[in-house]
Amino acid sequence: MYGDSASINKILTELGDTWAVVGLSSNRRRAAYGVAEVLQRFGKRVVPVHPKAETVHGEQGYASLEGIPFEVDVVDVFVNSDLAGAVADEAVRIGAKGVWFQLDVIDEAAYERTRAAGLDMVMDRCPAIEIPRLG
Repeated sequence: MYGDSASINKILTELGDTWAVVGLSSNRRRAAYGVAEVLQRFGKRVVPVHPKAETVHGEQGYASLEGIPFEVDVVDVFVNSDLAGAVADEAVRIGAKGVWFQLDVIDEAAYERTRAAGLDMVMDRCPAIEIPRLG
């Protein structure tokens, strides 16, 4: 329902290759670290967004989406569901084209707001699982 194949394919192939990954830190045990690595292998530029603003996978980190000094195509969200809506709203404010809520990150109201603002959105899916399926 929140991750139909048309939306998944569009975000992964048409919206652009600069992905801000919210919640990405240098902690190798966190899912965001491995997913970001997969995105890079498939040609995406991964921009870490985390309060620590660490450099991860060779990319400078930023404390917030609004602190990124260049365009972001997709915002990939690795925060708890109760925080995800605010991130989606910030993605709209910075002019992102798409938002991706990771597995178990669910906020139906944020999904509706983000879609109403004209952004493509996928929720409760993982791009590291979906991108290899593109072939």
